[in-house]
Amino acid sequence: MSSKIKIPKKGEEIRIGSNLDLDIPNHPIIPFISGDGIGIDITPSMQAVIDHTVKKAYGETKKIEWMEVFAGHKATEVYNKNTWLPDETINALKKYIISIKGPLATPVGGGIRSLNVALRQKLDLYVCLRPINYFSGVPSPLKNPEKTNMVIFRENTEDIYAGIEWEAKSKEVNQLLSKLDQFDVIDKVRFPDSCALGIKVVSKEGSQRLIRRAIEYAISHNSKSVTLVHKGNIMKYTEGGFKKWGYELAEKEFSAIKNNSGEYVLSNGLVIKDCIADAFLQEILLKPEDHDVVATLNLNGDYISDALAAQVGGIGISPGANISDSTAIFEATHGTAPTIAGKNIANPSSLILSAHMMLEHMNWIEAANILHGSFRKTLEKRQMTADFASQIKDCKALSTKDFAIALIANIKKGS
Repeated sequence: MSSKIKIPKKGEEIRIGSNLDLDIPNHPIIPFISGDGIGIDITPSMQAVIDHTVKKAYGETKKIEWMEVFAGHKATEVYNKNTWLPDETINALKKYIISIKGPLATPVGGGIRSLNVALRQKLDLYVCLRPINYFSGVPSPLKNPEKTNMVIFRENTEDIYAGIEWEAKSKEVNQLLSKLDQFDVIDKVRFPDSCALGIKVVSKEGSQRLIRRAIEYAISHNSKSVTLVHKGNIMKYTEGGFKKWGYELAEKEFSAIKNNSGEYVLSNGLVIKDCIADAFLQEILLKPEDHDVVATLNLNGDYISDALAAQVGGIGISPGANISDSTAIFEATHGTAPTIAGKNIANPSSLILSAHMMLEHMNWIEAANILHGSFRKTLEKRQMTADFASQIKDCKALSTKDFAIALIANIKKGS
């Protein structure tokens, strides 16, 4: 099969060194997946905003060379109807190191359960990074949303998202039930004749590499604390293992010392602590300022990151990234919203702020700062899309394109 990807002639590949440092050329090739549904609206707006941001910061010296790769419905059109995630796309995302994607629909029927999960597993993108912070002017259900300022490190490849489960009455379930009988725990299965079974996978290696990245991030950003969020009081060997292995890592690799409160403290004052998941969901409402960096398992992280996003305006303004030791894919954290696709009313903020994370990852800090300033100024001026404007009295809603134009205008003015 001939290649469907058109490589930009002027672009250069990003390189990664033996110590995992990035070598970013002035004209890096950045693959992008437009995405399904509202991807057709928000992706061009994101690219226009980023292009103007980079030009404002560096003139003609630096420029992103965008390269489209395909996944989701568009891949079925470009390749064939059964190809949702082509090998060519996987190889390009790995080769070019840094990429960005819009939302992807879940294929109907068998095969791939989730394209997002498939990408994470195929590329070992074990960190789901979700920064949560509040922009003044954005409507929020909280009285003091500005107190919510956290960075979530969600383990991305294990837990129940490993996808190991079987349908009720299947051959596999019957075999597993026989094993549970041999282990003398079959009585814990209340309705064995009609139960489905799944396996929760949590490893020491998978937990510690995630927690290590969270602690390293906290150190480099002068954070006050890292909170290990788990449900170890019930799942003692999986989620309890996550907590145990996290403290072992802090003690062994970061010379943390246990204090009288049961927390571990590094020499720079960074506190490593833990919190039961359900208690943490109360904490983020009652005392969000007590938590800076959060490390947690896959399912907990899914719940927590969306709950926190709601506190600062919703997932429409929440950025994210999936990262391995070598590859980083930045993404919109919301769904495809097919009912409004093509209507030019979707909020592109999640994808634009994910691109802001991408600029920081590339160490194009001047551009990142310009974009952040423009974003802050645009929202303070109540220049918003309908999802936010509808919650504010006498606030006129901007279209997707007009919101991008407003950001670009504030970039040009200087923020």
